[in-house]
Order: sequence, then C-alpha cells, then structure tokens
Amino acid sequence: MFPRHAFLASARRLSTQPLPHPSPPPAVTIIEVGPRDGLQSEQAYVPPLLKLNLISMLAEAGHTRIEVTSFVSPKWIPQFKDANEVMAALPAESPVEFSVLTPNLKGVEAALSHSATDVASVFGAASEAFSQKNINCSIDESIERFRKVVEYATEKGKPVRGYISCIAGCPFQGAVDPNDVVRVYAKMREMGIEEVSLGDTVGVGTPTQISQILRALIALDGSAEHIALHCHDTYGSSLANILRGLDHGVTKIDASVAGLGGCPYAGGGATGNVATEDVVYMLHGMGVQTGLDLERLAWAGREVTEFLGIQTRSKAGLALWKKMVKEGRVREDGHPDFVRSATAPRGVATGAV
Repeated sequence: MFPRHAFLASARRLSTQPLPHPSPPPAVTIIEVGPRDGLQSEQAYVPPLLKLNLISMLAEAGHTRIEVTSFVSPKWIPQFKDANEVMAALPAESPVEFSVLTPNLKGVEAALSHSATDVASVFGAASEAFSQKNINCSIDESIERFRKVVEYATEKGKPVRGYISCIAGCPFQGAVDPNDVVRVYAKMREMGIEEVSLGDTVGVGTPTQISQILRALIALDGSAEHIALHCHDTYGSSLANILRGLDHGVTKIDASVAGLGGCPYAGGGATGNVATEDVVYMLHGMGVQTGLDLERLAWAGREVTEFLGIQTRSKAGLALWKKMVKEGRVREDGHPDFVRSATAPRGVATGAV
C-alpha cells in the first residue's frame, strides 16, 4: 500500500518545506511510563507496595495517563512478576488512565481480567534485528500477534496502543530504513490501533530524522493526532527531538520520572528515557500546559531513586530539589513542605489514585 520509493521521495521533498506548526501547542499530554518502562531494566526489585506508592505520587502530581506494568513472562522481565498483584490493587474507577504492556494474546487476556486496565499496549520494532532480540520473532510475525491482541481487546471494549521501537537506529543492525517505520505504523493503524508511540529506543535520533519520519507518517494519516513520541536521551537530543515533534503537531509525549530506565535489549546496557521533569520544565517555560505539578514530580523522582540507590537522571528535578532545600522547604523528615503529613513513611504517598 505504501511503496518504499514513494516514502523516500516524499520525505526528501517534504523535508525542505516549512514546518506545519511553528508555534507550540497550547497543551501537551505526558504519558508517564516510569512505573513500567522506567523500572523494567533497574536491577533492584521494587515490591508491589512501593510501585503502587509511586503510581499514587505520579497521579497526585497531575498525571492522567500512566503505564503501570507489563504482562510479560517473569523469565524475561523479573521486575513485573507482580503484575497481577499491582493491577488488582488499582481502582477500577479512576480519573487516571492505566495502561499495561501486553506482548501477546495470553498477556492481554491476563491484563484485561483486571477492571483497572484501561489500555492494552503492544510493542514492535522497525528493525528486524531488534524485533528478534526483543520479542523473539520477525516484524511480520509480531504484526500477526498484534492482530490477536487488538481483536481480543476490541471485543472487551478496550483500546490498544502501539509502540514502534528503533525508529532512528538499532543497536544490532545500525541504520533503520524509514520505510520500515512507515510500514509498521501503517499496519498498526490499519488493524485499529488508535495511538502509535514512535520510540527512539537507543537515543541516536536527531531533529532532522524525526522531522522526516513525522512528515511521511502525517502525509499518510492526515495529521499527528494518532502519534506519540518516546525519546531516549543517550546523546542528549531528546528535548530537541520533542520540540521538533511539537513543530509537526505532536501533542502526546512519553516520559519517565527521574529519567528512569530504558530498554534492556538496547545492547551494552539500557539507555535512559527522557525525564518527565525535564520535559515539563521545558514545556512550562514555553507556556505549554501539561496539568502537572513539577515540584511533586521532583519529589516522586527523588523517592524512587533513593529506594533504587541511584541518582536522578533529571537535571530539572535535581536542580529544583536543591532549590527547595536551600529555601528551607524540605523538612528534617525528608518531606517537602507541600506534603501535609510529617509522619508518613518515606516513599508512601498521602493520597490515593
């Protein structure tokens, strides 16, 4: 349906045209992926109670969309051996949309057995090598798995979100043909996937690459309405790539609190997700609304990184916390001044999702 030569010709032609949305949008939705994508590659196991506390803190910060867990085999990702326990503890009725990763029919059946599951997500790749390493099948085989997930979710009245990994490069095969991004995107949209998150999984993408890919996809779909961006910050280009996405009308951005995580199959270790705090700081400075409380995000990032025994990877989160300490806004118990209870245990949010 979408010939390879047609994409390359249109991408080269469109790359010379003015940006369609030179002004930032009035609002952007941040999809918080910290509890899932952020934790999946961390070495320390985070028990269910602390995962739920993190989700609660993120909800209190204003998040309306949170990716909370993954129904993958514990053999592959031990961090999510408690997926059923986490989902069972989340409320069925909540202003927060809870999404979960579901690699296959078995996964989506388990996920949708919980009333708190709002969205099922499938994950593929634009790289054949990465698809084999990540989900042990070819791209075409993964598409057939997705169809079964989408069919089952549709029967249950639940939407499906899709991920395309390695849109700008692959740790195993190197360069990725943009036509392969278009091909996977088109197949996902054709089977009824409403939102597709484009992942620069190893963080090698540049604004020029992002622009060319987005122009081609928007030419096919008519707008950026069904596109989200999922950037990693390996080479420090994530915020620039997100800005370029905004230029093309993208208003949905994946981010991970404290810059947690990355892909465990990225070769040579995981690369970091763009930090939610950094994205929010940039957007608020541009006058773009997110509905998020930056100070509460910084607190959530600090709590989870202290448990993990690592430093936050968010420059904005670290700077803001230091500023709050300097201003005397952090009490001796380690809680910031906007937390009412001075007796709550560290890492336990005082509200509920």
